[in-house]
Amino acid sequence: MFDFIKTAKRDIALIRESDPAARNAVEILLTYPTLKAIRCYRMAHWFYKRKKYTAARIISQWARKQTGIEIHPGATIGKRLFIDHGMGVVIGETAVIGDNCLLYQGVTLGGTGKDKGKRHPTLGNNVLVGAGAKVLGPFKVGNNVKIAANAVVLNAIPDNCTAVGVPAHIVKMNGKRVHKVTSDIDQVHIPDPVSLELCHLQAQVDSLKKEIASLRSQGKNV
Repeated sequence: MFDFIKTAKRDIALIRESDPAARNAVEILLTYPTLKAIRCYRMAHWFYKRKKYTAARIISQWARKQTGIEIHPGATIGKRLFIDHGMGVVIGETAVIGDNCLLYQGVTLGGTGKDKGKRHPTLGNNVLVGAGAKVLGPFKVGNNVKIAANAVVLNAIPDNCTAVGVPAHIVKMNGKRVHKVTSDIDQVHIPDPVSLELCHLQAQVDSLKKEIASLRSQGKNV
């Protein structure tokens, strides 16, 4: 099917590089769910491409029970995918993931209905998707994109952007801030674009109230 030893070494090296808590190869082989999930995905995908759909789904569902990570065997995954922790991750049938991507726990790459054909997102290369984020629909997320924790992405995102919020808004593009943010993307101190707009509207309302009060104090009808 594929070179198990070669791919296992590559996956172990990726985990040791990506996770400072990873101590040695034996620990990674025995305890890391991302390693088991990716190995099972490769096997299930091999069967899926040969139209052995039942065998493919049996393998993927077994992996789901073992790891909490559900990867449909029809998904297309590039090199060096790392799923950190992984519990609750769902990757749909027509999802495509590029190279060097990082997904945290609770991420969903899903669809929005029962349409046929392409119905799940495509992630470019070097994409980070934060914990609990949902990317829903058959659109493209560009290269070098960062999606903050718990964001809900419903539309395409260009290359080199950072997106946050529900629904997700772009707050940084090509290294320039679209909205003021406290850090690059620390998963915690991220701005909520909706909240920012509400605060702006509240400030305008307060200003109008003061102006009306001033006019009334001058005996003017308003």
